[in-house]
Amino acid sequence: MPLALLKYGLSANYPAEVDLPPPCELKPHYDVVIIGGGGHGLAIAYYLAKYHGITKVAVLEKSYLAGGNTARNTAVIRSNYLTSEGVRFYSESVKLFQSLSNEFDFNIMYSERGQLTLAHTDGTVRAFRQRAEVNKHFGGRTEMIDRQQIKELVPMLNLDPGNLPVLAGLWHIDGATARHDAVAWGYAKEAAKRGVEIHQLTEVEDLVITNGRITAVKTNRGTVGCGCAVQAVAGHSSLLAQKAGFRLPVVSYPLQAMVTQPVKPFLDPLVSSSALHCYVQQTSRGEVVFGGGSDPYPLYSTRSTLDLKESLIAHGIEMFPFLAKAKLMRQWAGITDMTPDYSPIMGESPVQNYYLDAGWGTWGFKATPICGKTMAEMVASGGKTPELIAPFRLERFARFQQVNEMGATAASH
Repeated sequence: MPLALLKYGLSANYPAEVDLPPPCELKPHYDVVIIGGGGHGLAIAYYLAKYHGITKVAVLEKSYLAGGNTARNTAVIRSNYLTSEGVRFYSESVKLFQSLSNEFDFNIMYSERGQLTLAHTDGTVRAFRQRAEVNKHFGGRTEMIDRQQIKELVPMLNLDPGNLPVLAGLWHIDGATARHDAVAWGYAKEAAKRGVEIHQLTEVEDLVITNGRITAVKTNRGTVGCGCAVQAVAGHSSLLAQKAGFRLPVVSYPLQAMVTQPVKPFLDPLVSSSALHCYVQQTSRGEVVFGGGSDPYPLYSTRSTLDLKESLIAHGIEMFPFLAKAKLMRQWAGITDMTPDYSPIMGESPVQNYYLDAGWGTWGFKATPICGKTMAEMVASGGKTPELIAPFRLERFARFQQVNEMGATAASH
């Protein structure tokens, strides 16, 4: 990686963009069709090609590459979840993230900064203690810290926001950020290098199911046959599943965030409040990012709203009062596909050879590498579910074996 940076630094032709092969016609048939050209779809394609030698793969994206939720998240990476299944899964994802820049020979700007979640009540302190122990037991680096340690870690933080004094904090050392677009483009360039075809502006209009098995995908550019298909379409998961003839236990909600103009660096960790339903982080360019909970109503919309802006800014200012003078630069929204237990759905569907990568809610980005790797393993094996993702199969809802991650974020979503 240092040699590559030196080469580019001394070159007059600095590669500002990742070069992908020019657009081409769809082939009549592919071994695997991946619906969705975001981080997950591209990661699955990459791991299929690199580790399983499956290169007759088409990634179909209705818009531009990684233009959906991949481009609309706040790029947080962490593994401090509530359940043993969740901690094991996301801990593996963190490990993969740490080596992606070297694997791609492309800087994803991975930055380990730690995540601090504030506890304002005795009940929250007890819950955080249990969460810290579960994390440590299954490989995560998480510990409880007291009020004085929080003050030393984040000197600018108001420790008594909104008459809710901070009692303690959950300090997750592995908390990090990365450039979401760099992650997607890294997977795209490496997948394309190995023969995977990436088709942008190619919208899936219908699915062809024959005798309970998927055989083809109809798009606005024609119909292509497939040996199997994977749907990785984030907030539109339930709509695509309807085309396949089954329902998913998913409800989609908008999730909004906003960012200020750059200010002098003052905040290294990612800070979130379990009572104020707000998290604050500062980017490497100095912008301050505010995020919170999902909107309280189901909707397929990425428009921002004034009421969310007002409430989120109010909570953010309670945590960092001096930010009242900061100027807001932009506000945006993504679409989250929430399941009843707040955990994802990965694995087989009721349609044979049609695989699901859905139900990610608000934590799809941080699972990108491990989801891509395990889903590729499943596809390559013809449907054998890897042990790491077995708890997240769709059938868990019929068997009442939910993996309850409600409350795994500080924004109550």
